Amino acid sequence: MKLSMPLIYAGNPRETADQVAGLEKAGLDTIWVAEPYGFDAPTLMGYLAAKTETVEIGAGILNVFSRTPGALLQTAAGLDNVSGGRAVIGLGASGPQVIEGFHGVPYDKPLGRTREVIELIRMGLRRESLVKDGIFKIPLPEGQGLGLGKPLKLLNKPERPVVPLWVAALGDKNVQMTAEVADGWLPFLFHPEKAKGVWGEALARGTAKRSPDLGPLEISAGGMVAIGDDVKGMLDFMRPMYALYVGGMGARGKNFYNDLACQYGYEKEAKEIQDLYLGGNKRDAEAKVPLEWLEAGNLVGPASYVKERIAAFREAGVTSLQVSPATEDPAATIAQVKEWVS
Repeated sequence: MKLSMPLIYAGNPRETADQVAGLEKAGLDTIWVAEPYGFDAPTLMGYLAAKTETVEIGAGILNVFSRTPGALLQTAAGLDNVSGGRAVIGLGASGPQVIEGFHGVPYDKPLGRTREVIELIRMGLRRESLVKDGIFKIPLPEGQGLGLGKPLKLLNKPERPVVPLWVAALGDKNVQMTAEVADGWLPFLFHPEKAKGVWGEALARGTAKRSPDLGPLEISAGGMVAIGDDVKGMLDFMRPMYALYVGGMGARGKNFYNDLACQYGYEKEAKEIQDLYLGGNKRDAEAKVPLEWLEAGNLVGPASYVKERIAAFREAGVTSLQVSPATEDPAATIAQVKEWVS
């Protein structure tokens, strides 16, 4: 099992990014860089590439709406070059609030878009001309634009002909598609003991159609890590994030994270969290997040308990344990956990 973590920053991301070299020396395998509607991920990933030597640098995630497939191809090839073959490209549909509200693009056909983007990036990395007649029309057909488009291939030779392409997915059809065509899967708010019941059939259907050339599907999931005999209270620091996603990351009837909470069996709490959060009562919403979910999705407690949670994530199919150290010495925590996952 690999060890990964998200780049979490408040304010200036450069200060946090400068700490990644120390985490790399402690044994960190992958750093994930998000960009919901903050700083763009590729800029920070390029900065990390110059500051590190061995850690994989992953986009977690780039949405498939605000950049064209050609631009995503350029990003994958460029980041892989400046990192010396350490790029991992996480893709996803994000959600309508971000796509329509921040980028001004219709949230249309997210699964089909994701599938075609993966196909086109792989095509481009093989230095084949980009040609597609699907959701994406590449090049534009006659009658659209100036009619001067022609098939083009990437100008530069990529560092690698294959860059790992991961997908962030929660819904049944999206997870099935991910298991079929992606190199890796990025679930969120993962509950190891309930994962099979929620996604097992979708993963099986997708895996049945998976090309042997891809190899087994990688999975990255995890949560906060705090090791000690009196740290259980640290779980309360995760409540705002769970409440934000379940309660406020989407409108009523169109919140994928609220749907997930219901699939986990927390229907009552999911409705209460959403009602409170959208009503402006965020603190009350946070209090409704089930402690059982917080305990299962994070690694907080004595060393023996944390090892049990690692085993649970491994049993659920996780190949890259994603952790967020909540300690004064994150590098020491990474080194300790690294021993347990190796």
